[in-house]
Amino acid sequence: MQTRPQGRFTRALLTTAVLTTAMPVAVAHADDLSVVASIGPVHSLVSSVMQGVGEPHLLVTGGASPHTYALRPSDAAALESADAVFWIGTNIETFLDGPLDSLAAGRSVALMHAEDIQHLPIRSGGVWEAHDHDHGHDHDHGHDDHAHDDHDHGHDHDDDHDHDDHADAHDHDDDEHGHADHDHAHDDHGDDHGHADHDHDHDDHDHADHDHGHDHHDHDMLTEDGHVWLDPVNAMAMVGAIEQELSRVAPEHADQFAANADALRTQLEALDSDLAATLEPVSTTPFIVFHDAYQYLETRYGLAGVGSITLGPEIQPGAQRLTDLRERMSRDDVVCVFQEPQFEPRLVSVVVEGTAVRVGTLDPLGADIAPGPDAYFELMRAMADSLADCLSAAS
Repeated sequence: MQTRPQGRFTRALLTTAVLTTAMPVAVAHADDLSVVASIGPVHSLVSSVMQGVGEPHLLVTGGASPHTYALRPSDAAALESADAVFWIGTNIETFLDGPLDSLAAGRSVALMHAEDIQHLPIRSGGVWEAHDHDHGHDHDHGHDDHAHDDHDHGHDHDDDHDHDDHADAHDHDDDEHGHADHDHAHDDHGDDHGHADHDHDHDDHDHADHDHGHDHHDHDMLTEDGHVWLDPVNAMAMVGAIEQELSRVAPEHADQFAANADALRTQLEALDSDLAATLEPVSTTPFIVFHDAYQYLETRYGLAGVGSITLGPEIQPGAQRLTDLRERMSRDDVVCVFQEPQFEPRLVSVVVEGTAVRVGTLDPLGADIAPGPDAYFELMRAMADSLADCLSAAS
């Protein structure tokens, strides 16, 4: 961990300077331990590991979306004073890409890079084939039969993962909507960060790498779906990275963090079993989502998602994409289309107009859920219940 940057925060820090020099590790004491979490699900997991020691500061609150969020001065101050910052990665919290380099260099952990996180590639196009899973999952938490890493989910993956700008090349009919703004200025960082060798004299980077000018990870990760927290098994891997970083910056509380992490993993195992039981009866029923955020949930539980209205909430779908979706709805007898509370439902209304398809709601962030240790569990159960309720109309 680096010592905190000196001097007052200025607007220029939000968009420019990148701190790249590795500094000696500083140790925070519990009475002044300052931790920041980017989004609700991350905040919940961090809160659980920190119980009895402190509470993290949450950046994206309420119904805001990390895809479109604008950093506030109070957020910048929190980042600048933080001992540790936890986020998913550039794929999700685009707004943090530059500020983390300038305000919290060497003190952020991108949980998408945690050891044992199972990644899925960003899917191509607005429609895809339903998962070709054996629905008789044993949920033994080894989940070898899911084998996320082989990416063999029966999807119509016609892409070669050549996604130079956040995979927006998926939807060529949408090019007129300004996809160029999705390169998030990654090319501006260049290779002058000098962190490829990770020579920071830390021997504890097994679970997650500190970002340190995170180009060396994110150019690769931009081909991967960033919604990794929507698989409880991935959440268990994230817990390991959170525990390790907190123990590094506040070693006097390492035992407490370890005990909390162990208890949290046990809870996550139970959650995984509960979600499997809730979703199994509707696992073969086709549905469409607003944006392609739920692939990890679909894959873990063998669900039959067949398309998304938009690749990302900031991208307007083209006419051809909407036509393809309506054809798929008719062909596959889609039962439900899911909107999201953070975004205008007009597009969902256009897709279902003139059909008997139901409209449900999925919220991958938990906009209406109070932040805290229980939020992740409430979020996941609410999504499972919403899927089961809307899709059971065909059962």
